[in-house]
Amino acid sequence: MSMRRIGLGLVALVLVLGVTLAAGPRAGLLVGVGIGFGLVLEGLRFGFAGPWRMMIVERDARGLLAQLLAIGVTAAVAFPLLAAAPGELQAAHAPVGLAMIGGAFVFGAAMMVVMGCGSGTLVNAGSGNMIGLVALLGFVAGSFLGTLHLGWWTGLGSLPVISAQSIAGAQGGLWLTLVALGLVAAFLVWRAAPGKRLPAARLWWAAGLIAGLAILNLMIAGQPWGIVYGLGLWGAKVAQAGGADLAANAFWGAPGNAARLDASILTDITSLTNIGLLVGAFLVMRGRAAPGAPVAPLAARGWAGVLVAGLLLGYSARLAFGCNVGAFFSGISTGSLHGWMWFAAAFAGSVWGLKLRPLLLVPARAQGVAA
Repeated sequence: MSMRRIGLGLVALVLVLGVTLAAGPRAGLLVGVGIGFGLVLEGLRFGFAGPWRMMIVERDARGLLAQLLAIGVTAAVAFPLLAAAPGELQAAHAPVGLAMIGGAFVFGAAMMVVMGCGSGTLVNAGSGNMIGLVALLGFVAGSFLGTLHLGWWTGLGSLPVISAQSIAGAQGGLWLTLVALGLVAAFLVWRAAPGKRLPAARLWWAAGLIAGLAILNLMIAGQPWGIVYGLGLWGAKVAQAGGADLAANAFWGAPGNAARLDASILTDITSLTNIGLLVGAFLVMRGRAAPGAPVAPLAARGWAGVLVAGLLLGYSARLAFGCNVGAFFSGISTGSLHGWMWFAAAFAGSVWGLKLRPLLLVPARAQGVAA
């Protein structure tokens, strides 16, 4: 092991110990879990947006199949845990509604423009990708703005919360979820191009590690892995520091959200794992012998497109009750019907987003600007 990697490992350890001393053992553990997510997502190149694009454009199902595998492994452990400790552990269940479906569709489209979802923007920003950083800034702002209007959007109409557990019980709901995942996987294999059906060993390892980290997150935090709430909270804290009075807002005036807004960011579960994820991706980037391929320079219109897409990512994710992590991954792995509906709507949106991407992300040379 090189001295550089040893040094980076020490940086991670110091961060975990520092957060532990500042906010307690659980906070330190959650930052550690977040670092683990960042290491796996960036180090083993396990993403969400990229594999969706590969399936749509090249009929390459390998990355998406690995996602389904990780969800299934997580579900196999999460369902019994949730049934055994209903008062201590929470599932990622949310209602299906008009705003939720529309939000997921817009999220899928915006995700393809910047080629990053909630976790993807964090990973890209942490690894030094400027498009990811600009998209993350937009995501933070958009997620906060979404909280300000959430009540109006949800008022458009929604169904009661429906879960696999409410349909078939804890054990039956697990089997229902696993069978549904298997059917989707079989369909993807059928649709995939020859030679693009079996995930590489790297993806098998990544799927298992992501599932293990997600289970740890559930056990330590008492709730599934999420991204969006923490980013919205960061935006709210910035707005509050700028003089905004959020007490009258229905979302931030709620007791639990008001308490998090007034407390240290180190007391918020999703913020802790988000911070860790950023650091984990940064450590992988710094630990590489050679840097990744540079991002092509964009024209001013291109950077504006990235920022707007980031805003839409954050705003739509708030309306859809999550992103690829909180809604798709954690929703399905804990039995939420909303997770399946999110998947369908976001995938449909991704098809349109891929058509918009070349129109919005204009390279600098395309407008005659020197690179």
